[in-house]
Amino acid sequence: MVSAGAKWVAGYVAAWESNDPKQIGALFTDDAVYLTAPDAQPRRGREAIIAGWLEDLDDPGTWAFDWKLLHEDETPTGNFVIVQGRTEYPAEKDYLNLWVIRLDPSGRATEYTEWYMPRPH
Repeated sequence: MVSAGAKWVAGYVAAWESNDPKQIGALFTDDAVYLTAPDAQPRRGREAIIAGWLEDLDDPGTWAFDWKLLHEDETPTGNFVIVQGRTEYPAEKDYLNLWVIRLDPSGRATEYTEWYMPRPH
């Protein structure tokens, strides 16, 4: 059985590949908080998350992403998920990623925080 966290990450990658506002929005609750870095100004609410995503989007085919779940804790109020990833931008550089995600019981993110560390090719 695929966990809620794994389903969410797969949906995130699909939205990243498509940049489709409906796919992006389906990942988050109405009042979700999205931080592109722990000390970044948060994007608050689904509409702000979609707008920020589309402002900073990566064009399809310009990147590759590999990931694994490091931890997932299921509770009655939702899941707490930690994801380790590596994003490769062949024309630029690579990034090591750490995502901390809180999901509500329906599998939508209420909070998302990303840490990324650039690495040369």
